[in-house]
Amino acid sequence: MATGGFSSKGLARVRDVVAHQVESGFAPGAVGVLARRGEVHVVASGTLAFEGTGAGTPMAADTICRTASMTKPLVAACAMTLVDDRTLRLDDPVDDLLPELADMTVLADFHGPLDDTVPARRRITLRDLLAYTCGIGVIPTKPGKVPLIDALNALDYSTPDEWMRGLGALPLAHQPGERWLYDTASNVTGVLIARATGMSFGDAFRERLCEPLGMKDTAFSVSGEDIARLATAYQRDSPATGARVVDDGPDGRWSRPPVFESGGGGLVSTAQDYFAFAAALLAGGTHRGRRVFSRSAVTLMTTDQLTPAQRENSGFWPGFFNEMGWGFGMSVLTRPSHHGPSAGSYGWSGFYGTAWYNDPAQDLTALFFMQRGHAGDQRLPVWQELWPAVYQAIED
Repeated sequence: MATGGFSSKGLARVRDVVAHQVESGFAPGAVGVLARRGEVHVVASGTLAFEGTGAGTPMAADTICRTASMTKPLVAACAMTLVDDRTLRLDDPVDDLLPELADMTVLADFHGPLDDTVPARRRITLRDLLAYTCGIGVIPTKPGKVPLIDALNALDYSTPDEWMRGLGALPLAHQPGERWLYDTASNVTGVLIARATGMSFGDAFRERLCEPLGMKDTAFSVSGEDIARLATAYQRDSPATGARVVDDGPDGRWSRPPVFESGGGGLVSTAQDYFAFAAALLAGGTHRGRRVFSRSAVTLMTTDQLTPAQRENSGFWPGFFNEMGWGFGMSVLTRPSHHGPSAGSYGWSGFYGTAWYNDPAQDLTALFFMQRGHAGDQRLPVWQELWPAVYQAIED
């Protein structure tokens, strides 16, 4: 029996894989949304927590989860609404709104001292921020190894303006446009959106993205009775005792508004909210008949923006960009993935075990939410089992 492009047997297999992750103790609960050819299926297993009141609440499509780096595509999309209405232009320098980034210098040697610099060859643009080629970003390294990374980690997040002052006082790691560097650009984009709109980043984000898409549970914090739907996030088990370690509970960091609304990873959302965003992209920028993004904005967001030279000398490890590039705030597959997604698929994952792909060639949206630290790494066995199960469920 076929169900909207999925086989019943295949969907049952996906449910079994999700349930196995819960039964193994990897996470207390998991929820996924699969959509193809107008049919939408929710796959859920387990509960919001291993213990406490959340242990009695089933995981569901409206369970609130920390999206971590899956915040980044949403922030890029919000910025593109400002490009659509011509408030911002992709290739204009951003230092009129972000004067802290004017007259930047660049390290002569990435590993060298902060005062050994050369002038930046050009100014930073919005395109640089969205494609992560602005010249500064996160590079995993041990403390004390790279002065610039230590300085980035020590920046004051007490207010967006204070953070920008600190960032602007540092040199860039590389010349603008030279390499892809992760994360920092999304936080800069959040500040840019706030200044361009004259609103807080959170208010602008809600007005320009969440309200048009009906994403009522996507925000930078959770309050009131909605706290009961916030899943507990766990870290890796204690290496000494094997005990489960809570990273953030319902009364933790996301239970109150932050002083710095992080575009790099500060949002919470639900599977059903995130699906509304993903479905709008797959539909060319429309949601329930209303245009939210222009077609050109969707094309830019979901098309590889990196040059071969940028892909060759960037990434977290050798070969990081062998099968993918980077659009605006998200990855774009440049060749078919060994675990299923077609070339042209796009999406991203998050630290706490969230992941999403749109596959236009298959008219497919697939996303999964868990809350387990470091579980967004797509090399983990959980994803090597889940994505093939999704693609094996497809029936033409």
